[in-house]
Amino acid sequence: MSIIAIAKLELLIARRNMWVATSVILMGLFTVVLTLAGGAPTGSLGIDPLTVAVTSITTLSVYLIPLIGLLLSFDAIAGESERGTLALSLTYPLSRGEILIGKFLAHFCVLAFAIAVGLGLTAALTIWQYGAADLSFAPLAKLFATSLALGAAFLGIGYLVSSLVRQTGVASGIVIIIWLVCVVLYDLGLLGALVADNGGTFTKTIFPWLLVANPADAFRLINMPDGSVSELASGINAAGGASGTLGQLVSLLLWPIIALFFAWIAFRKVEP
Repeated sequence: MSIIAIAKLELLIARRNMWVATSVILMGLFTVVLTLAGGAPTGSLGIDPLTVAVTSITTLSVYLIPLIGLLLSFDAIAGESERGTLALSLTYPLSRGEILIGKFLAHFCVLAFAIAVGLGLTAALTIWQYGAADLSFAPLAKLFATSLALGAAFLGIGYLVSSLVRQTGVASGIVIIIWLVCVVLYDLGLLGALVADNGGTFTKTIFPWLLVANPADAFRLINMPDGSVSELASGINAAGGASGTLGQLVSLLLWPIIALFFAWIAFRKVEP
């Protein structure tokens, strides 16, 4: 019950947080635009319009959901420390683990709401345009579930950063760098290594593991159409499970646990 109390308090604070409104608006706006723009060629190509929409939104989500997760969590500890409220929070008869989990549950609910709004608008627009009879909602459900896992991973990373620094300005700068590395520079580095390796040992044995090790890439691979995944994975199957769905799911599910664990370790050392 103590965890729920912390979560309720954080939700009340989140109602006044501009990042919450921004997250919902961004998810809603971009998913609507991508749904309307991406559905144009489906009639002539005979492709399920919802599958096309999900593919487009996956590309957006790889960039947007990690950013939302980091922006929701970067000041969870550092912000309280800077405002002087952390000392009060630590006087409650709660462990630091309970406080962290309570914050996580609240921010996770906010993230889930933003994702649900965006994907709900996508489903509504697609049904309005094409009807619900021939649509497959499985890709949309998979996108929602994996988006939650991706967002949870970056919430944990945000808490870790927030526990390691004392100023919110520093924390915000660090999380933006982390976001840039994870969703942009990491793939560019892998691409450069692939080009340099030219089909050698790195491409066949190391690259698949490095690709799946990044939660953003694991999320992208899980939600890509099967044909695209096959083309991407061709030539790198030597790594076995790493390039398969199981390896991608393990990466997505482990990242939130690992990130929250290290955030808890760092939070235990924070002095108000």
